[in-house]
Amino acid sequence: MEWEKIVGANIKRLRKERGLSQEALAGEAGLAMRHLGRIERGEGNPTVAVLGKLADVLGVRPTEFYRVS
Repeated sequence: MEWEKIVGANIKRLRKERGLSQEALAGEAGLAMRHLGRIERGEGNPTVAVLGKLADVLGVRPTEFYRVS
């Protein structure tokens, strides 16, 4: 499995479900928008700390990012 792509797709899905733009999510999580874009495309390898920040803003547990449909 390509975990980077799974995590990125789940972050993007959750962001859209909450009506957030990339800019808004990145800003609230304290990330550069380009970094978030890379994560969502499965090109970035986020740290545990970054996943925690994103989970906090999205109101989910970090395990949601690893959900396989």
